[in-house]
Amino acid sequence: MKRATLAVATVAAALIGVVHGGAARAESPLGRPTTTATTSTVAEETAPALALPTPGGEHPIGVTELHLRDRGRADPWVPTSDRELMISLWYPATSPSARPAPYMTAAESEEYTRSTGLGLPPGLFTTVETHATLDAPPVRSRSGLPLVILSPGFGMPRATLSGLAEELAGRGYAVAGIGHNYEAHGTTFPDGRTTSCVACANTDYSKVGAVRAQDVSLVIDELTGKRHRPARKGGVTVDADRVAMVGHSAGGFSFVPAMLSDTRVKAAVNMDGKYRHLDETPINRPVLMLGVSGRVPGGQDPTWDKTWKQLTGWKRWLSVEGTQHLSFTDLAPLADQLGRPLQNTAGNRTDAITRAYVVSFVDAHLRGRCGHLLDGASEHFPEVRFHRP
Repeated sequence: MKRATLAVATVAAALIGVVHGGAARAESPLGRPTTTATTSTVAEETAPALALPTPGGEHPIGVTELHLRDRGRADPWVPTSDRELMISLWYPATSPSARPAPYMTAAESEEYTRSTGLGLPPGLFTTVETHATLDAPPVRSRSGLPLVILSPGFGMPRATLSGLAEELAGRGYAVAGIGHNYEAHGTTFPDGRTTSCVACANTDYSKVGAVRAQDVSLVIDELTGKRHRPARKGGVTVDADRVAMVGHSAGGFSFVPAMLSDTRVKAAVNMDGKYRHLDETPINRPVLMLGVSGRVPGGQDPTWDKTWKQLTGWKRWLSVEGTQHLSFTDLAPLADQLGRPLQNTAGNRTDAITRAYVVSFVDAHLRGRCGHLLDGASEHFPEVRFHRP
């Protein structure tokens, strides 16, 4: 595992800003941090090595990187080029390879840390230990693996949902984390380019949702062979009839346009995304809404109440006490490892809650494995509140 000499208090303060939206940083409605002030100078000391929480499941985890190009579709943020995406495809492997998977490239880490404006060590996110190995031999599945598509928050690299991806892959899912080009602070392509968040200067979040819906359809097309050149690297195959979308923030609310435009998205999870694509068209497919303690019926965000009425199929509305907007990403447990808890509930605990409920949801709706966790309150997770407006 890599270790780096880091200014612990500086890094922790920065993560407090990114995760909490505190004095150092102010958080946008979509979780994209905006600078309000601050610099911090402390003596450097050796920081603890950073690592994603250990995933469950019975399989070793492989991951491969895919470069997708949507030829003929102009990029909405940079129209002079075609739309292209980077995809991290996690999957259950028969055995690990000899190459540990990096969390971010050096250029992605530098771009992401620079976006905070807090002087974070540029290599910070290259030091995070993952539990996947590159291009490991995949398990064979005659009918194809169920597919979960992950869409990160606005401005956030796809790597920030790696812990959830590993959890799902270890349990037998193919997991495609989308790097929505020009919508993240750092996306590295095979030719060495690393793009920045061009769209972060644009506040048209309805457009963001529409763009992401098209991106999701492109990924499904590629991974299921519908475009006649499937991205089945190393033998990973997926089942086009078992596809779910799970997103955080902007990636969360984007399930609405994605489901409305593509019936292959069979189920969806919104992790604390404020809905920006309000539509009265009924959605008769399973949806889980998982939010912070303030996302309750009649609470601070009326878009959840409005969207709840639009959902006419299986649905659940859950809130988690002691959390805030980015608690559903890797940043919560990573910040705890720096010795500076960033929320009322421990980062590993919120991470475990997120994994448990997302796994239970996709198990039920992609595999027909109906447990009882989503039936109502659980003594194992007393922080989780069920709402039935």
